Amino acid sequence: MNIFAHLFLSGDNEEVIIGNFIGDFVKGLQVNNYPTEIQKGIFLHRKIDYFTDNHPIVLESKIRLRPKFRHYAPVIVDVFYDHFLTKNWTSFSPIPLLDYTKKSHKIIKKYLDILPEKALYLFEYMVKNDVLYNYQFIEGIDRTLTGMSKRTKFESKMEEATITLEKDYNCYEKEFFAFFPELNRYAVSIIENQN
Repeated sequence: MNIFAHLFLSGDNEEVIIGNFIGDFVKGLQVNNYPTEIQKGIFLHRKIDYFTDNHPIVLESKIRLRPKFRHYAPVIVDVFYDHFLTKNWTSFSPIPLLDYTKKSHKIIKKYLDILPEKALYLFEYMVKNDVLYNYQFIEGIDRTLTGMSKRTKFESKMEEATITLEKDYNCYEKEFFAFFPELNRYAVSIIENQN
């Protein structure tokens, strides 16, 4: 999953939220450099990614993208699903989306001194461009995917991904709604078993 979903699936524990946020930037045994609660967030991040990457519904979304986007398809699906989460936010949370994104920024700001360098760069970009809030708009995820495309080693065509999204919009949204509640339940069970 992408940034927004990871934040949302972290629950209310700030350190778990931080661990989940930095999860992609902490490799292997580097996890031991962090306090226990942040470690829980990092492990949660890894479990969420494993669950998502191996889920048959997510695979359907990826298969639709693979002919054009090849091994970048999973990254694109993650961003598409963040779009559907934010666009349909009221189905998942009573907190207004703007308030939630501001709260997330505020939490992460408290931990700037422990963020890995790449996570710090990502956070600064997120705040400057109000990325989390703007995921609800096609233009917002287009900006994100175009930015990612500029940073890939090989041609990714991610800058064209929203055209594909719009073409099969209902299919991706249906797959998101079939998958995400299951992922949400899974993340809640992981958090409960960590305590």
